[in-house]
Amino acid sequence: MSLSSLLQRFSEPETLKMAKLGRELRAKGIDVIDLSLGEPDFDTPQHIKDAAVKAIADNWSHYTPVPGFLDLREAVCAKLKRDNNLDYKPENIVASTGAKQSLANAILAIVDEGEEVIIPTPYWVTYSELVKIARGIVVEVHTSLESGFKITPEQLEAAITDKTKLFLFSSPCNPSGAVYSKEELQALAEVFKKYPNIYIISDEIYEYINFVGKHESIAQFDYLKDRIILINGLSKGFAMTGWRLGYIAANAEVAKANEKIQGQLTSGTCSITQKAGVVALTADLKPSFDMTEEFARRRVKTLELVKDIPGLKCFEPEGAFYIFPDVSYYYGKSDGENTINNSADFSMYLLNTAHVSSVMGDAFGEPKCVRFSFANSMGNIEKAWARIKDALAKLK
Repeated sequence: MSLSSLLQRFSEPETLKMAKLGRELRAKGIDVIDLSLGEPDFDTPQHIKDAAVKAIADNWSHYTPVPGFLDLREAVCAKLKRDNNLDYKPENIVASTGAKQSLANAILAIVDEGEEVIIPTPYWVTYSELVKIARGIVVEVHTSLESGFKITPEQLEAAITDKTKLFLFSSPCNPSGAVYSKEELQALAEVFKKYPNIYIISDEIYEYINFVGKHESIAQFDYLKDRIILINGLSKGFAMTGWRLGYIAANAEVAKANEKIQGQLTSGTCSITQKAGVVALTADLKPSFDMTEEFARRRVKTLELVKDIPGLKCFEPEGAFYIFPDVSYYYGKSDGENTINNSADFSMYLLNTAHVSSVMGDAFGEPKCVRFSFANSMGNIEKAWARIKDALAKLK
């Protein structure tokens, strides 16, 4: 007996793998500080929890429409108008069990076998694997720390072929923290204008965690809007990771295709979460911005601590809650027992020696780098980087 060959086409997410290894060490009584997972360490704001309790009391406990309750989709439309000046109707919105499912739905709805998907590096670990599941071809375009980890119009144009079906990116970016300005997005949009058969997926899940100004969406350019699938959700900006609510905004044909796929996989997402989501999307955003202010303070502290460690080259993140330093200075070095040959060795060395979890850069398409989260308490951040500094000092 054998399992499906599908399982051979993609890998387990390294983010989840590192979190699992950290849990195994903790179960042995080891104090592991987690800088690997992308999860706010805040509780869901009280007004959102109250809305969920009310939904339970009001018996919103039955199956939901596949694309989501109408009031939720109307709330998404209201949010997109308020925050992004984008006009969508409920028929353009499909809610799901998180932005990851929204991405999977969209990629499966768009990409056919052998079609190419351009993804600038570094990228979130799941992007490339979802393309492989759809039997598409991943075309990586490597950016650099020096370029702010952003793709240029020239790089984009050079990567486009007659097989290109989709461009997939995030802003703010996980893992680099890069945030595209309106001018940078417009320059990319001018390239896409020449190629009307290419879809664009814009992952904007970190929208509210922005340290450099107003969030800009590539969907603001009207001549592209019908080809753009916006991905967003409530996990990051509202500290609702376990609630599982993501959504797309797209043209009606693409939205219907996403609904068709989701109808066979999960149907509609949790009724209670949806009712809480209406309140989250339409109420005061002060709790979200308060969280971002705290992330900003942790970002400053993290960068201070990293600058004190020899050999690490670090881009100053403009959004999200990660740093993504180039750690290749340590490749080839050893503490006498462990030799660091690549980013996986580097992450495992820190996990087993410093008891700090991180995620190797190969998973994000950048083998010289490693991702560290600062979505942890200030005390844990300071303790973690002190351990990292001591561990790296042993490498010669």
